[in-house]
Formats: sequence, structure tokens, C-alpha cells
Amino acid sequence: MPASLKDVAARAGVSVGTVSNVLNRPDRVAAPTRARVESAIHELGFVPNAPARNLRAQRAQVLGLVVPDISNPFFTDVARGVEDAALDAGYSVMLCNTDEQAAREDRYLTILESQRVSGIIITPARQTLRPLDRLLARGVAVTLLDSPRRGSEVCSVSVDHETGGRLAVGHVSSLGHRRIAWVAGPRDIPQVAAREDGVREYAREHGLTVTALPAESMSAAAGEEAVRRALAQGLDATALVCANDLIAVGAMRALRDSGLRVPGDMSVIGYDDIDFAASAAVPLTSVRQPRYELGRAAAELVVGECRDRSTHVHRHMDFQPTLVVRASTAPAPDRGTSTTASASTRPPVEEPR
Repeated sequence: MPASLKDVAARAGVSVGTVSNVLNRPDRVAAPTRARVESAIHELGFVPNAPARNLRAQRAQVLGLVVPDISNPFFTDVARGVEDAALDAGYSVMLCNTDEQAAREDRYLTILESQRVSGIIITPARQTLRPLDRLLARGVAVTLLDSPRRGSEVCSVSVDHETGGRLAVGHVSSLGHRRIAWVAGPRDIPQVAAREDGVREYAREHGLTVTALPAESMSAAAGEEAVRRALAQGLDATALVCANDLIAVGAMRALRDSGLRVPGDMSVIGYDDIDFAASAAVPLTSVRQPRYELGRAAAELVVGECRDRSTHVHRHMDFQPTLVVRASTAPAPDRGTSTTASASTRPPVEEPR
């Protein structure tokens, strides 16, 4: 028998009105009580609008887009790709920002199901698909965004981030840099871990020294603080390989404030090639991801499943990154001249925009 509001209220030890407030006006409920109710909702598998939850024909022509940080221009561009493809197919999009918080992600998934969305495109905050199991069981189409394949139960689109990491460190290596710092946010972000794996794999193969400079997040402020701290401790590196462009921008601020020139004293390379990378004070060399194409592909996959689940075949699409060389990287200052990479090791390069 499907769980009801009363069942949730009894499990959480609150009134039915409190459960209703958590679902519709969560700001009116104290955080500990809200957490208890949300836990009961997940344990019981409760979904509002129960009569419609298994009727695909009554689902709205709406897609949920769940991303970790909409303030990051990477996800802004991805969202545009999702929106354009959705609009072409006659769907609208609800945007949800999780701030990489599992509890916030859970709340949004509950809200999206209560709104009877047809499909969800999500960059998960966790390594497990368990939070999505309930939605999949109820016929909601799910596509993972910028996330590696996880079994065959969902579609996914991603970028080969290990190759991206190799492109970044391979570029500065080709310029004669042997002492390199890797500046990145939390490794529990799968994309960051994959980029670091590529960096370290290339470094081992070519005898490079890589120093890790951990940043608290993927923001410019975190990148600036990580590099500022490292400089104060006597950073021994001639190039910074950054996990994204925001971190790279923060790193360049720290270098500038310390009286160091980019790229004269320190080369800096970012990742994502967001729009302002080309217009920074020192135009930023970066590993480009096809952001718009990534979002559009994810939307097309989830719409295809929404329209005909009976014949839909789950697919994984893996996009390749490319290197865009600009003014923030130059030959290592202690070498004076650039080394020449062999044809077999030189990474593919796009002309600056």
C-alpha cells in the first residue's frame, strides 16, 4: 500500500500539517524537524500526488536539471544546451542547484517528483545512484550529466577528464616545466579525481614532480587562498595546473599580489575554457570542454527515453577535451627556451579565440 501523509507524520513523530509544510513551505519548519520528516519520506518512499505517480501519460512536459553550482559559468553553458534541446522537443526545464550537498539534492529530487516531471538530468552529489532508485522505479527518465557511466540502468554523458588532465600537464611539460603544482578542489568530486589521475599518470611517465595544493572548493577564492598559502610556505614550482578556470583565476590573483608575473615567473593553465578565460587580464590557457554540446546531448537522451521508454536503449556519450593555448603559459623560467615535444607526445591544440 502506498505511503500517505499520515504514515510520514507517524514515522517522523509530527503532525500531518508539519509534513505538508516541509513539502510546500520548508522555510517555516525548524531544520531538525525538517530533516526528520525528509528522512521519513525517503524511508517510506512517499511521493506527493500519489494517484499520478505511476501514470506516465499524466507526467508534465518538464525536465528537472540538477547541478552542483550554477554560479560556475561551466554549468550556465551546460544549462543553455539543456534548455535549447528541451524547448525544441516541447519541454520546459526546472533548474535546481545543490551546492554539492547530498541533503539539498534529496530535497530537490522529492520536489521534482512531486511536480511529476518526465525526466531528470543530474550531476550527482554522491557516488551512488541509490537516491535515484525511487524515481527510476516510478518511471522517471534519468540521465547523468558530466558523470561517468554507472551500470546500464541510466543514460549518461561525460568528458574524458583523464585525457584532459594529461593535456594540461603535457602542455606545460612541453614548455620545459618539470616542477608542477596541481591546484584542485575536493577529490571526492569525480571529475576532479579523474583530472588528477591524468595529471599524475602523465607526470610518472615523464619524470615530472607534482605538488598538490588542495583548495577547499572549486571557486576563485579557494584557488587564491590555496596558492597564497603555498607561496608563503615556499612553493617550489614553475607551473600551476588548475582543476578549473575559476581556481586558475584565483591563483593568478595570488601570484600577482605576491609580485610574481604570469607567465614570466609562473605559468598557469585552467580547465573548462569558460567564456571569460579568453578575456582575463592575462588570457588563460585552458582545457576546453564542449559545455553546450554536453548539455544538449543530455537533454536529447532523456527526452528520447521520456517519449518511448519501451524501445529506448540506455547510452553513454563520452566527449573529448581539447587544449586552447593563450598567454598564461610560456617556457619555464629556469630553462629559458621551450623544449620540443615529439609528434607522439605533443597534445592536440586549438587556436586561441
